[in-house]
Amino acid sequence: MAEAYPWQDSLWQHLAGRGQHAHAYLLHGPKGIGKRALAERLMALLLCQHPAGLAACGQCKSCHLLAAGSHPDNYILEPEEADKAIKVDQVRDLVSFVVQTAQLGGRKVVLIEPVEAMNINAANALLKSLEEPSGNTVLLLVSHQPSRLLPTIKSRCVQQACPLPSHATSLAWLATALPDSSDEQREELLTLAADSPLVAVSLQAQGVVEQRALVVEGVKKLLKQQTSPTQLAEAWNAIPLLLLFDWFCDWSNLILRYQLTQDEEGLGLQDMRKVVQYLAQKSGQGKVLAVQDWILAQRQKVLSKANLNRVLLLEALLVSWAGLPGQS
Repeated sequence: MAEAYPWQDSLWQHLAGRGQHAHAYLLHGPKGIGKRALAERLMALLLCQHPAGLAACGQCKSCHLLAAGSHPDNYILEPEEADKAIKVDQVRDLVSFVVQTAQLGGRKVVLIEPVEAMNINAANALLKSLEEPSGNTVLLLVSHQPSRLLPTIKSRCVQQACPLPSHATSLAWLATALPDSSDEQREELLTLAADSPLVAVSLQAQGVVEQRALVVEGVKKLLKQQTSPTQLAEAWNAIPLLLLFDWFCDWSNLILRYQLTQDEEGLGLQDMRKVVQYLAQKSGQGKVLAVQDWILAQRQKVLSKANLNRVLLLEALLVSWAGLPGQS
């Protein structure tokens, strides 16, 4: 059974308590807040033969088949490989499933995640099933970036926003999820995760705190001319490119923010506050904006899985960063 997160209580009451269910739901919101778990709970409830209030009974034949991953009326569509597209042939297989009769005589339930992974042909192939699903079929679409979806996809679904939990709620949950971490470490992880608690847990498991400490130390040495861009690019070989570009993008935003507001409370995490403040005071705003534009453009290439020369890309980033202090 999928985990029931405390910040989803009211949302679950709203979804599970509906007198009549829609043929398609679009559950959307930031990554790392439990949308997949919410969809799986709803899937179990919709397939259950003897629901117990607003929850699947866990005891009927349908629940046992679902737990075993062999329910004949359940279909999960996701990329064949992580971070790859959902292809049109995959959607065609799904459409063939939708037109079949439910083998257990109840509903058929489809879960698609993430929906934005569908390429344009796959998305168009899904439209007919979304508009007129055969029989008693419910489609549960999970999206981390609904802005990337076709309007025709969104218009055929009941759209349900899944908001971030409050900062306090996330920290309380992390205290249970990461009992061996200190309050300061959980606070740092949650900040690095943009307040998404499940992402914070994932970052902790990946050793991101240690990776960030390595990067921060390297940036400080770079600005003191104690190391070179080439040396740092090689030293950071094990750190994901997207993570690096996320951090440098965040730091450039903080520099610009401080230049505009002089608000010392808005300097970000403690580890880079002095560096951000120094760069804000010593760098021309035009130069910071130009570097930020370049970082955003390269970050988009990383997101689109472009074939990039990692070392050369990081060297270019670090040369630009080292050149920020001084005249515009």
